[in-house]
Amino acid sequence: MRIVVTDACIFIDILELEISSNFFLLNMEIHTTYEVWDEVNEEGQEILKTYRVAEKLTIHILEPNEHQEIAKMNYPKALSPPDQSVLYMAEKLDAILLSNDGLVRKHAKKRELNTHGLFWVMDELVEQEHLSKPDASIKIKQLFENNLMYKNNSKLWKEAEKRIVEWGS
Repeated sequence: MRIVVTDACIFIDILELEISSNFFLLNMEIHTTYEVWDEVNEEGQEILKTYRVAEKLTIHILEPNEHQEIAKMNYPKALSPPDQSVLYMAEKLDAILLSNDGLVRKHAKKRELNTHGLFWVMDELVEQEHLSKPDASIKIKQLFENNLMYKNNSKLWKEAEKRIVEWGS
């Protein structure tokens, strides 16, 4: 089973699209850090707690020595402590990093971490048959209607369009 370390933006998108139950059916061990957990709003945390209790979500609380290791890694100042924590944890666990954050993804690639975003998650949901192609297409459209980060990005829209055409609507 593949291990993935997820940042806050992935959780936020999954919660916004109301596909958390689908996401936690994926054939993956899903991990995050307490720093990321703290970025998710209270309502989102309540939903995610269910998966934590069911042992479908592992939340790592970094030890002081791990924070010291992170400090020695000289991450760019633009990376927040939660961003640094998931980069560190993905490297430590030899895991796939899930993030939509451009700076996190750029730095992950520099560190040669296997990194994917929400589109990859949607592909996996369809491939593992936890979300139908038409439903996945609807969810991607919903994402672009409701989220300015996606709506104003032509590169992301091209990626979305490929899936919408392939999956139907």
